[in-house]
Amino acid sequence: MKLIRTLLLWTLILGACSPGIVPSRTESTTSPSLTPFDPLDDIDLTQAAPIPKFIATIATPHIDLPPDGNVPTLSTWQQECGYQWAYRDLPELSAQFDRAIKALNPQSTSRVSAFGENCVAHDGQVIKFLAMDTDFYVKLSVTDLSDHETFGNWIMQVMQVVNDFPPDLLAGPNPGIVEFRFEKSTTESIGFRVTIQGYNEIAGGKTGEELFRMFYAEP
Repeated sequence: MKLIRTLLLWTLILGACSPGIVPSRTESTTSPSLTPFDPLDDIDLTQAAPIPKFIATIATPHIDLPPDGNVPTLSTWQQECGYQWAYRDLPELSAQFDRAIKALNPQSTSRVSAFGENCVAHDGQVIKFLAMDTDFYVKLSVTDLSDHETFGNWIMQVMQVVNDFPPDLLAGPNPGIVEFRFEKSTTESIGFRVTIQGYNEIAGGKTGEELFRMFYAEP
């Protein structure tokens, strides 16, 4: 009996010490599994990301700041304005102009006004007048509306007076007009406008009827 137990004990000892079967490296000892997807695997984090570019749109225009860096603000009247074409009398300039024209012909009447825009508030009140140019108006009493030679010479004389006015006495940045009216009666007259810039560009020393017909078109 002791012999059997001894043999059984040695059998167990020898079995425990025997080398087992080592699985091959080419064989998988476990069933294949899915590898989790990582969205960062294909991104090279060593590359610097591009700098984003700002896109200007119509709704967000570029505005240059003044040298002091402060954002300019519109004055109250600029924010609340509704603009309307308007005229403004210039009494002092009218008096000077009328005297100069009467020296050429006492039968004349002249005045001056500024043309521009009124800044009108919501309640209809005029907040400010913005002058654009200065306009001259000359009326001459005549006995013959067909005397175009005399009328042309009159235009030349009046335009000389207009051009002699210093620019700093005139309102607005633009050259205005001179309106001529030759009046025989309250029902008989002819009239037309001469732009100051146009006259200075094309008159070229012309006088008499030739000059008159440059600006007057028969109805």
